[in-house]
Amino acid sequence: MDKIIIEGGKPLKGEVSISGSKNATLPILAATLLTDETCILRNVPKLLDTHTMIKLLKSLGKDIEWDKDKLIIMSAGKPNPVADYKLVSTMRGSICVLGPLLTKLGEARVSLPGGCVIGVRPVDLHIKGVEALGAKVDIEAGYIIARTKRLKGTRVYLGGASGPSVLGTANIMMAATLAEGETVIECAACEPEVEDLANFLNEMGARIKGQGSPRIIIQGVRKLHGADYKISPDRIEAGTFVLLAAMARSHFVIRDIDYHQLMALEDVLSKVGVHVEADKNMVRVKPAKVIKPVSITTYPFPGFPTDLQAQYMALMTLADGVSVIRDTVFPDRFMHIAELNRMGARIRREGGSAIIEGGHELCGAPVIASDLRASAALVMAGLVARGKTEIRRVYHLDRGYENIDKKLMALGASIKREKE
Repeated sequence: MDKIIIEGGKPLKGEVSISGSKNATLPILAATLLTDETCILRNVPKLLDTHTMIKLLKSLGKDIEWDKDKLIIMSAGKPNPVADYKLVSTMRGSICVLGPLLTKLGEARVSLPGGCVIGVRPVDLHIKGVEALGAKVDIEAGYIIARTKRLKGTRVYLGGASGPSVLGTANIMMAATLAEGETVIECAACEPEVEDLANFLNEMGARIKGQGSPRIIIQGVRKLHGADYKISPDRIEAGTFVLLAAMARSHFVIRDIDYHQLMALEDVLSKVGVHVEADKNMVRVKPAKVIKPVSITTYPFPGFPTDLQAQYMALMTLADGVSVIRDTVFPDRFMHIAELNRMGARIRREGGSAIIEGGHELCGAPVIASDLRASAALVMAGLVARGKTEIRRVYHLDRGYENIDKKLMALGASIKREKE
């Protein structure tokens, strides 16, 4: 297992390019199960989660190979409807194979998924959706077992306790592509990653409209074909680097970014005192001389992303005053508080909120990453802290950030990776 060692306080400058979206790549990979024809995906990030999904698809009957900057997915014989526990248990996104397997093969046996420990993430909306489409579903020995002769279009409401489900919307949308008739998903997730998936499915011959809005309409078709598609940039990686530039008070350039997807972040940063200049697919961050404390609440898109909550908390540790962060999407996603406090931050939790008393110097310390986005927050803190920071369990970081240590080194950071 690796650890990352950072010597803080080094000035950052230069340029960084954003990789393809992890949260779009995983369901798009799952969508290739809907066809027997070859699919080509470009701008696929080389991440631990991507490799896990590739292993899963291979176990389900796909032959996959990297060819320079593209991924080629081909059929390799009779498909397998069983998504095994050993692979699914390590990654939440693997639940996305449920819809494609069920609608294509008429059956699916998918292990209940794992992933980051950031709070309860039930699969009830996935089950509700496929049952509404006509599947018979049972839970046995830790597996979701679903069967159908052919799914039939319907109206399904996918609002949950914390708002729409991104993976639930993706799963039901994929299942509906080969269903008989029309399916309408109400309270659908509006995230850009759902829109990216829908655009890929349409390239395969699906008939989907309304993606990016709370109502998605799918006209079922008999068959889908192969497609050649480019994955969009990762808005969460982009937001992480924007927040890093603000925190490190650095003037580096971020390329391959769609900043329009980060309007909530842009709005908050303008109140913090950080100015961001966007020009096509590039941004320049002009940090604030004094970081103002601004409280936020996370919401589903287009609200402030829960996936940037930890990184924003790291920034607020340097703010001149008190700020409050409330996470309505994952109210228990605060395991990074204790680790940031080890570095000199003053943060306390009250229910579903974190209260940050900013303005205290951060100092390097040995810390442990609890999840993917917490890892990024600790890296950010380490880069601006006085002294050395050692971050353990960085496999979380490798799940969602492609070559982040190399990208940071190119910006001038003193960062290295070692075996624990």
